[in-house]
Amino acid sequence: MSFLLACPNCGKRQVSEFAFGNEYSKRASQEEGFEAWTDYVFMKNNIRGKQVEWWYHRDGCKRWFLALRDTTCSTDHVSFWFDDREKYSLTSE
Repeated sequence: MSFLLACPNCGKRQVSEFAFGNEYSKRASQEEGFEAWTDYVFMKNNIRGKQVEWWYHRDGCKRWFLALRDTTCSTDHVSFWFDDREKYSLTSE
């Protein structure tokens, strides 16, 4: 599967330049127990449609960013830095 993904720093590139990190979710706190951390690490929503995901631009700027991507057709709608997540209605950790 090949598609274009927009890096907020470098612009649109082939997805082969990137490493998929995972879907974005609220991180478990240090005080939470084993079950909460197990859910955070292993249990994913696997949404059909638009979801926010972590991506790493390994062949470019070597930076992590978030992308809102449609999983049904592998098109990205917007890519942004982690610090800009509040603009896209993502809650802080």
